Amino acid sequence: MNPVRLALIGAGDRGNAYARWALAHPDRARFVAVAEPDPDRRARFAAAHDIDQAARYDGWQELLAVGDLAVDAVVIATQDSGHADPAVAAARRGLHIMLEKPLAPTPQECVRIVDAVREADVMLAVCHVLRYAPYTRLVKHLIDSGAIGDVVSVQHHEPVGFWHQAHSFVRGNWRREDLSSFMLLAKSCHDMDWLQHIVGRDIARVSSFGGLRHFRPENRPAGAADRCLDCTVEPECPYSAPRLYRDRLARGEHRWPLSVVTPVFTERALTEALREGPYGRCVYACDNDVVDHQVVAMEFDGGVTASFTMNAFNTGGHRRTRVFGTRGELVCDAVSVTVHDFTTGTATSHDPETAGGADAAGGHGGGDAGLMDAFTAAVATGDRARILSGPAQTLNSHLATFAAEQARHEGTVVTVARPAALAG
Repeated sequence: MNPVRLALIGAGDRGNAYARWALAHPDRARFVAVAEPDPDRRARFAAAHDIDQAARYDGWQELLAVGDLAVDAVVIATQDSGHADPAVAAARRGLHIMLEKPLAPTPQECVRIVDAVREADVMLAVCHVLRYAPYTRLVKHLIDSGAIGDVVSVQHHEPVGFWHQAHSFVRGNWRREDLSSFMLLAKSCHDMDWLQHIVGRDIARVSSFGGLRHFRPENRPAGAADRCLDCTVEPECPYSAPRLYRDRLARGEHRWPLSVVTPVFTERALTEALREGPYGRCVYACDNDVVDHQVVAMEFDGGVTASFTMNAFNTGGHRRTRVFGTRGELVCDAVSVTVHDFTTGTATSHDPETAGGADAAGGHGGGDAGLMDAFTAAVATGDRARILSGPAQTLNSHLATFAAEQARHEGTVVTVARPAALAG
């Protein structure tokens, strides 16, 4: 079987993360075209994948306008606000699509993408990589096999991590809703989708509370400067940019998050980036507006309930979950899965065979590789069942995420919209 031919739209950190799988599996897939407005990123990606000069494009419009485009599928890894138009255009070209989460920043655009995919009858795999992680497959198998009886409720926590919040959601690309999307969609639609996946039912109603508590100008320490390099308070600040990035440079961790700050891994280049770029700013002197903590309560079709907590004020690491059933309780954190049986009084541990760390640098516990494996196999064989994050369930979890944010702002319980109500 010939390798699946892929085009990448958006050669940033996430696009490159998925593409590295193809370099390791050249018999399965190959990137043969790239669309990226940044000339340096475009050149680096094209060189790494030996892409012909003629197949390097400034933007997705040029790529998808090529009449004899010799690709089977596209991987879209642009910023959140740039998902809908290329996804719809690719569907209309008859190309299968792997789309970075979230689908889009508005419910209407999400529905537009799903409608386009269904109309064109092409495959869509949304990058809800947690569904593809080995531990998720194990948890799903145990629940579906009745190991804890019927699921009654779930308690789920995403520990964003103090440094990750500072990097991505205070200084970084996802710091403001108008630049990307609100925090729950940008970071935690993974979790809303994961909960829907393991429960196996659509989310019906939600409520939510949270806000931006800490990373605000009024919490700025006395004497703090606008940039960490100029700050006398910096040595005692837990959010010190020099400490975060220089430690990684010293350890030779030439990947995310350091790769977002500078493409050149030298002390001089890093210092210049911290002096001039966004990642050297004081966390109390940025233009951020997304929340740093949020809780969501939800009810699924059939009455199962769940609570989800996302917050910045922790050391990070794997998500932590407790699933409460009529015959037992399941406790997992991606590196361990334990089933407590009410009848026998025993606790059985299961090995999830997690591959890599919990964050993007670690491949989301094997989820990144699992997604690429599933998507390319689906395209190669035509077997849509290999895709675990298709349009229908993804749309429900996204609409539930929008509903939760509406509930947070309004202080109400919100019924999750049905797609038909948003079409057109």
